[in-house]
Amino acid sequence: MHPDHDRGCATTPSRLLKFHAPEIVFGIDSMVEAAHAAMRLGALRPMLVTDPGLIEAGWADEMVTHLADQGVQGRVWSDLTPNPKDHEIAAGFQTYAEHGCDVIVAVGGGSVIDAAKGVAILASNGGDILDYEGVDKAQMPIPPLVVVPSTSGTGADVSQFCIVTDTVRNTKITILGRALVPDITVIDPRLLTTMPQWLSAATGLDALTHGIEAFVSLGHNQLTDHHALRAVQMVTDNLVATIERPHEMPARVLMAQAALEAGLAFTNAILGAAHAMSHQVGGLLDLPHGVINGVLLPHVIRFNAEADPEPYREIALCLGVADPGAPAAEAALALAERIDTLARDVGVPRGLAELGVHEDDLSRLAKTALQDACMSTNPREADEAQMRALFQAAM
Repeated sequence: MHPDHDRGCATTPSRLLKFHAPEIVFGIDSMVEAAHAAMRLGALRPMLVTDPGLIEAGWADEMVTHLADQGVQGRVWSDLTPNPKDHEIAAGFQTYAEHGCDVIVAVGGGSVIDAAKGVAILASNGGDILDYEGVDKAQMPIPPLVVVPSTSGTGADVSQFCIVTDTVRNTKITILGRALVPDITVIDPRLLTTMPQWLSAATGLDALTHGIEAFVSLGHNQLTDHHALRAVQMVTDNLVATIERPHEMPARVLMAQAALEAGLAFTNAILGAAHAMSHQVGGLLDLPHGVINGVLLPHVIRFNAEADPEPYREIALCLGVADPGAPAAEAALALAERIDTLARDVGVPRGLAELGVHEDDLSRLAKTALQDACMSTNPREADEAQMRALFQAAM
């Protein structure tokens, strides 16, 4: 399944490789750099996309102040909910157009950044956001985009993905394109300290899933592998600490770096079945994406490892959960068990049923998961019956 899964970095690549990434600013107290970046990109009437939680925490006001110090007034738009909806993005674009905005600045988690990307797509391409489902459907370049992530996991701040909830079909659509990589991402670990515990857990498990799925992806390469492995190691070592001691900065800094590196890995290697499945459950029930990933990932590891356990063995060795001499299949199962334990330690339910999934949902979930763009790089092909069985195992 992995004809080029030789991890040797000194080998000559057998195919042309591209690595997409924004300009990255990283460090405590770096948020002010987002205002400087917006000005460099020509901001006269910037639109600040955020949400009520970030406003309550004071981060949106800080960003408005930084913009004001540069002589511009940010137009704040925050009328969005977790897992941004198609109609919310339409409303955001209306605000953007009515006020003649130019540069978009997003301060928030994955939902905020996805909403900002959605507004940006409509600002330059028009139409309905659902028209752009798939790969490279948005042909016109989007307005300049600066992002300041407030969670440690989604990767939206460096990725070419935009995930939107289709409220008619009750599913999530994936919009994928190089134009969606932000121009500049400013990662200030201070913002992570105001996440509630459940969000720290959810976004951390999302980063973990990004790292593992990118490493085993059919699209992996030597430019993505080291980012993926480092992210997996950092999440595994630091996630529990950030929940138990949320204001201690060393672990927060490492989780911020883990989220960044996982994002760089998956936006270039793409993902797999865990995300294809999670998008469907999230669209159906409007639940936190990372929590669903935490439930699904161990099952997906076991399923994929039946066809090729070797890349999972490498992750297991990196985490120290398997002996070097252990069979690859045994190491893959040990990895799945380690992920399962971590998910339990941070409060993830034991199965999809506890999240509200019912038996009569499974056939529909299986069918739509197979249509998700993330399945194209999953290391094992699956038919509808196998996908339904996988959902069943996760119940």
